[in-house]
Amino acid sequence: MSGTSLDGVDGVLASFQPGVAMRTVATAYLPFPPELRSALMALQAVGDNEIHREAVAANSLARIYADCVKQLLAQASSQAMHIRAIGAHGQTIRHRPELGYTRQTNNPALLAELTGIDVIADFRSRDIAAGGQGAPLVPAFHHAAFGSDTDVRVVANIGGISNISVLDRGQKIIGFDTGPGNVLLDAWMMAQQGKAYDAAGAWAASGTTNATLLAALLDEPFLALPPPKSTGRDLFHFEWLKSRLDVFPQLPPADVQATLASFTAATLADAIVAHAEEAGAVYVCGGGAHNIHLMDMLQRALEERGHAAKVQSTDALGVPPNHVEALAFAWLAERHVDRLAGNLAAVTGAKGPRILGALYPA
Repeated sequence: MSGTSLDGVDGVLASFQPGVAMRTVATAYLPFPPELRSALMALQAVGDNEIHREAVAANSLARIYADCVKQLLAQASSQAMHIRAIGAHGQTIRHRPELGYTRQTNNPALLAELTGIDVIADFRSRDIAAGGQGAPLVPAFHHAAFGSDTDVRVVANIGGISNISVLDRGQKIIGFDTGPGNVLLDAWMMAQQGKAYDAAGAWAASGTTNATLLAALLDEPFLALPPPKSTGRDLFHFEWLKSRLDVFPQLPPADVQATLASFTAATLADAIVAHAEEAGAVYVCGGGAHNIHLMDMLQRALEERGHAAKVQSTDALGVPPNHVEALAFAWLAERHVDRLAGNLAAVTGAKGPRILGALYPA
């Protein structure tokens, strides 16, 4: 999995057996080389010669995926012949379900060639073809991995974009994108300090939330839309942020960072209060789980809204937060191999359950 934060590739080697709980056998992380990150970031916006630039970036991405697979096999002392399939999400560079498409750049044919393993890729397009948003796809996995018959739980994935899954005693599953996760925080950090991210949220914690700016950010129409809904860098990008900062020219940069952390926390808390009133716990995965200040802000935002849920990472459920999404796409690949639906129509808005992904044989 390589997500909207554009930092690198998370991989897991997962074991699925009938009647046995899924098991993580090995894990790996490979950071993106600066030139690939820059190329993928540039593809997030309209530019010249996009077809060529995307193809070159896709080849580089597939090679990093292959390196990740090699590391996983080495850790597990395993070989390609022992692996049923690779689930490779690709890197999202456009997400426009309202226009009937989404684009996850990838070269799964090259990945199959480099690894000698079947590759399942392009998971989102089938759901969009059936009238859905194509995202988020992880709620189905969250239900399978973290669902409970006795209590209401929320799984909050804070990557570049945030999404929640509401798991209501196995009876009802709601999932949707709530708004920005780290994408604006990272963009402002890079613009002001030249760093990829705000480690532990320390810079944000040094500033003060500006209530007027926060209100302007929360005025974004997407936030008021009912689910199903999904979003990405197509909406929440640096120019979106700059357009709202233009009326705050004297605001200290640390206060902007603090306000962006409050913005992410507020949008998550608003969604949880509206759709998971009875939830006793919010389990956070993704890079945001390591942002101590953001986790504190989310807990505070819930308490201010009168919600009693305890915020903690998915470590409490036995899965480290950095491994959840990679494990989800291994699970979706396993669903494809078994000819089972991978989407939840109630989450994405699709016409019904669909088998997701396309097969690239070894």
